[in-house]
Amino acid sequence: MNTRIDLLENELSFSRIVAGCMNWGEWGAKLSVAEAQQLIEDCLEIGVTTFDHADIYGHYTTEALFGSAIKNNPSLRDKVQLITKCGIKLVTPNRPDYRIKSYNTTADYIKQSVENSLVNLSTDYIDLLLIHRPSPLMHPEEIAKVFTELREEGKVQHFGVSNFTNTQFEMLNTFFPLVTNQIEISPLHLEPFVDGTLDQCLLHQIKPMGYSTLAGGSFFAKNAMEQVVRINKVAEQLAAKYGATLDQILTAWILKHPSGILPIIGSTKINRIASAVKALQIEITDEEWFMIWEASNGEEVA
Repeated sequence: MNTRIDLLENELSFSRIVAGCMNWGEWGAKLSVAEAQQLIEDCLEIGVTTFDHADIYGHYTTEALFGSAIKNNPSLRDKVQLITKCGIKLVTPNRPDYRIKSYNTTADYIKQSVENSLVNLSTDYIDLLLIHRPSPLMHPEEIAKVFTELREEGKVQHFGVSNFTNTQFEMLNTFFPLVTNQIEISPLHLEPFVDGTLDQCLLHQIKPMGYSTLAGGSFFAKNAMEQVVRINKVAEQLAAKYGATLDQILTAWILKHPSGILPIIGSTKINRIASAVKALQIEITDEEWFMIWEASNGEEVA
């Protein structure tokens, strides 16, 4: 079982399963600092060393929660890889000057966001910074210039994007090398498989990161929609065959794609994160992969 994957050979190695931190704070479990520290340590015990943040999570407070846990045990910083994102301006009392939700990818905004994240995360550097959403007003040369400055200053080691279309990714990647595109992907969200997003990742030999890989819990809803019922029926059959759980089969389905998708697990329950790690041991067949694909579409492939 390979629990790690290189985004850049000999330069950037992440755990194949990434712990998503969006729900750690005000937007979810409201973990205490001690609980956050324990969850970090528990993740490390099962080989999950990479943690995904964004400045806006918890109305701009969740990074600081994580950072306080690092302060409590500074030795943790050398054991983890930190991802964070910037570019969304969220209307919240914590940002009283923001009058409307919008995007900002100017050099000054990116630099200030990084400075804030460094303080909040109690770290001297960020392993990977992503532009959270593509702005219609983004200027690729300006972004490339500030990325270069941040790297030269040692404040950010690598850069990528999130939710970018193929053309948006290509535009920025032309001016500065990107290492990932973080995208929504699941058996309920098949677009990246067919719209060229994953093809582009294979072409450039970059590893995509996937969020909402279990569709925000839709597969476990009591009154599931018909599409989910169809997928679950197949997945449960495969779970019985492999001695696995439903979530493990669905995660194994994501892991099978040759682009090397890194699933981001947004749970604050260590047993749920550990379950995703166990999915690394499951290798479903091509036909079984297409069984889930067919169940999602409701019809066989053309």
